[in-house]
Amino acid sequence: MADTDLKPRTETKKKTQRPRLYKVILLNDDYTPREFVVVVLKKVFRMSEEEAMHVMMTAHTKDVCVVAVYTKDVAETKATEATDLGRENGYPLMFTTEPEE
Repeated sequence: MADTDLKPRTETKKKTQRPRLYKVILLNDDYTPREFVVVVLKKVFRMSEEEAMHVMMTAHTKDVCVVAVYTKDVAETKATEATDLGRENGYPLMFTTEPEE
């Protein structure tokens, strides 16, 4: 028998990490009409009338409300789109993002 170097097969499985999630947060202001906020929530975040009203009222009473949770790119895109809709219509409507804990 010939001497051969036999090495044991070792397979390493790489675990793919899930991307970190980010919250889109609606900040209350005293100038943007409630109806307009509902329209933006329905358009950008595809909420029903009831969901949008609930989110808007939560932000109105608590000054902030988490609208949705997405991957970073999606969260930033939606927050920017919603904020821009407010600006285009002359309102200080503001959406931000922050990492989910």
